[in-house]
This record gives sequence, C-alpha cells and structure tokens, in this order.
Amino acid sequence: MPAERFVEALNEQIGNEYAAHQQYVAIAVHYDSLTLPRLAALFYAQALEERDHAMMMVQYLLDADADVEIPGIAGPKSSFDDIVEPVRHALEQERTVTSQIERLATIAREEGDLTSEQFLSWFLKEQVEEVATMSSLLQVVERSKDNPMLAEDYIAREHPGGEAADPTAPPVAGA
Repeated sequence: MPAERFVEALNEQIGNEYAAHQQYVAIAVHYDSLTLPRLAALFYAQALEERDHAMMMVQYLLDADADVEIPGIAGPKSSFDDIVEPVRHALEQERTVTSQIERLATIAREEGDLTSEQFLSWFLKEQVEEVATMSSLLQVVERSKDNPMLAEDYIAREHPGGEAADPTAPPVAGA
C-alpha cells in the first residue's frame, strides 16, 4: 500500500488534474467562439488528456487498495483578451503541474514508497512533453496574433491528431 502522505497528496493531485481539464475546456471554448477550430480541437484533446491523467491516478489508488477522494475544484478562467493569453495561461498551468508531479515524486521518495515513485515516472516524462508543446505553441501564437490563421496552419501541420496511445501509460480507470 502506498504511504499515507503520498495517498493524501495524490488525491489532491487528482483535483489539480480535473482543474487542468476544466481550464482546457474553457480555453477550447474560447477558441471555438472565435471560429478557430484547430486551436479549439487541440485544447479539447488536451482537456481529455488531463481528465485521463486524473483517472490514471484514481486507478492507481484503487489498484493499491488506497482511499480515493475526488476533491472539488474552483472554476476555470474563461475570459481572455486575445489568442495569446490562453496559451500563456496553459503554459503556466503545465509548469505548475510539473512542480506538483515533482513534489509527488519527492514525497514518494522521502517515504521510501518505491512503487509510487515508479508510477510517477510516466507523468514526469509526460510533463516534459506538455511544457515543450505549450512553449512552442506560445511562440507561434505570439508571432501570429494579428493573423490567427497562421496558428491554425501550424496546428494542422504539427498537431494533426490521431496519435496512437502511449503503451507505457498507466491504465485509466473506467477505460
């Protein structure tokens, strides 16, 4: 069974992942309202990834016979001034989540909870990818803020969708 301190922190992280899910839905809706379908689709997909991350954590706790608590979350930011602000906000969010996952890994290590530490290795790798994706996207939307269709073209080229599932990812509860 995972260390009690780790279980408490992972339950808190489940809420953080759901908050990220909600934030990405709000960003997607913003882009949808501006008729920027590729930006919207990218963030709808990101929202589903964040939800899946929460459900991976739920499944881990269930498998480990630990208590699962689904915390409430605050509402997301849903009003943005331009096409740049949502991506800047998303990048900050990904940096925050990276710190949160690193904190979880530190707790697991301090508690000698090797199984939980190993569980988090996929999330650490995932966060490197998420920060890199949002950093690149921020550069693109900053350069194309006066012509959002350039950002749409970038996404069509660089993020066409349909990526295969990562076979190393933890299982998703309910999937």
